Amino acid sequence: MARRNSLLIESSTDDEGVVAVIEFLTAFTLFLMILTSFMSLVQLELGSNDPLTDRIDKAAVEGLERLTNNEGWFVPYVDGQRDLGNSTSTWYTIGASDLDKGSLQPGIVSDNKLDINRVSALKNVSLNKMVSGLGLGKTMQLRLLIKVESSPDIDRIGLVLFDGGADRSTASVSSVASRTFTSDGEVTSVTLEVHNGGTQPPVLRISEMSARPANNGPEWIEVVNLNGFALSLDGWSFEKDGENGQKTHLFRDGVVQGNGLVIFSGDPTSQIRGNASEVFNLGSNGFLGYGSLQGLDDNQGRLRLLYAEAHQSSGSQICRIDWSPVSGMSLNSTIVWNGGSPSQPSSWNVSNSPTPGYF
Repeated sequence: MARRNSLLIESSTDDEGVVAVIEFLTAFTLFLMILTSFMSLVQLELGSNDPLTDRIDKAAVEGLERLTNNEGWFVPYVDGQRDLGNSTSTWYTIGASDLDKGSLQPGIVSDNKLDINRVSALKNVSLNKMVSGLGLGKTMQLRLLIKVESSPDIDRIGLVLFDGGADRSTASVSSVASRTFTSDGEVTSVTLEVHNGGTQPPVLRISEMSARPANNGPEWIEVVNLNGFALSLDGWSFEKDGENGQKTHLFRDGVVQGNGLVIFSGDPTSQIRGNASEVFNLGSNGFLGYGSLQGLDDNQGRLRLLYAEAHQSSGSQICRIDWSPVSGMSLNSTIVWNGGSPSQPSSWNVSNSPTPGYF
């Protein structure tokens, strides 16, 4: 009987021990769950632990705020000094070349509404000016998209008002900030993506050229910008080869509007310009001809468009056009880009209907 009582006491003690262990494990598991939830909330509140990601997140939010909270401001430079007396908020009335020579803080909102005039003028702003004007870091790049999301006019739904920026294919980190504006029942979104990808790609292309103009007209080269932002000609050059040898023209200034085109001419005063935003003179240095003066060879030659980064000693080939007696070139013929790889012969067609200033 005594032994039985002893066994019952031992069994009861063992059961109590098991219960205590289970209760401890349950409490510990609950503690871990609470701790995990707390850490998750802290992570959401403070953001990631990656400093680069945090900086780019902050840059996207602050950049969008700068762009959409004011009208913007432009300060011209005179003799290398900021001319504060002629600074203005009406930056959208200033051309691309002049904007590129001053200090710009872009803004696209007036009276708390999206200003279509300022949005339209973004084509005159270079990507570098936009990056610096929004206060982004030197290693950051951006893409800006402005689009109609909804409208009483169904034909405007999905209409892209602006799209431009740097290639993000090489970016390891990016962040997007967006804001919507409503006016007269139409909703428009402004989306700014900031990333650490590459700089603006070399998006200039020769779209048409004339080596044998009729009526003693000027030779000309039409160049188009495929990006929404304006692009400086600094770093770009033309190279020609022909019976009279090789010659290169390196550009030091000039700007091409976003999604716009310019013409380089042997004589700007007589040049048909169409929709070209600017006509540059390449006749004064003999690169392009006019009248009896020949710049590009009539029968056989080569024209290349080159681009060099600041650290490069020589330019990379972007476009190449070759012509010869078998190309079918005749008086008033032009060579037109068909949209293919601009360095390949198959991407160029001969046309008998010149269209300078129309791409």
